[in-house]
Amino acid sequence: MTNLDLSPRPGAAPTGAMLRAHASMELRLLARNGEQLGITLVVPLLLLVAGTKAGSIVDLGEGRPIDVLAPGVLALAVLSASFTSLAIATGFERRYGVLKRLGASPLPRWGLLAGKTLAVVVVEVVQVAVLAAVAFALGWQPDGGVTGWLWAGVLLVLGTTAFGALGLLIAGSLRAEATLAVANLVYVLLLVGGGILVPLERYPDGARAVLELLPSGALGQGLRDAFASGAPGLLPVLVLVIWSAVAAAATARTFRWE
Repeated sequence: MTNLDLSPRPGAAPTGAMLRAHASMELRLLARNGEQLGITLVVPLLLLVAGTKAGSIVDLGEGRPIDVLAPGVLALAVLSASFTSLAIATGFERRYGVLKRLGASPLPRWGLLAGKTLAVVVVEVVQVAVLAAVAFALGWQPDGGVTGWLWAGVLLVLGTTAFGALGLLIAGSLRAEATLAVANLVYVLLLVGGGILVPLERYPDGARAVLELLPSGALGQGLRDAFASGAPGLLPVLVLVIWSAVAAAATARTFRWE
């Protein structure tokens, strides 16, 4: 009869396994939160469906409303998931001591943030798939071809990085109630006048010069250019890279776990 070694072997699971488990937990928490689901998917979807009549309400310029709105709605989905939803959830996790307790787990603190990021990426993949499918059903006809979609992928990653870092920046430095107010206020302001849904050329010159330097304007216009001509200009890419780097550095220096 073979002797089995049943002695305990304490130790942490591999980092990859812990990271996957944490990302899965974040996804389950998001799925149970109706408010966050509404912000991340329902609102962009409603705007997209209503976009077929938006030409009579908002001046979108030349072209069919769906061709102008579809890229903007994809940009809005990134803003919803990687900024507003992430900031609010993280802010209240700080308030209730969840982050403090998770920080004492074997998973390193960078892994906690990475797990949140992975969950956001999964949500955005679902968002893009659903919104793109609905847009095509409504008659969206992007002219950028494969190159346009590749550039769109790059812009979506940069936008996720920039908005995600900004979301963690306010969640890690403000009280939960202040984070809730700021995240929702920024969401509404950028939705209404941040260059996401309405092309930048429809704004006055002064406002356009400012919006071109914001991540919302850069992402929205960059996606429109990519889907229309196959490639965005240099400015949107550069703006998103700079915002990503600066916001990530600021978050690393100021984020408080409790």
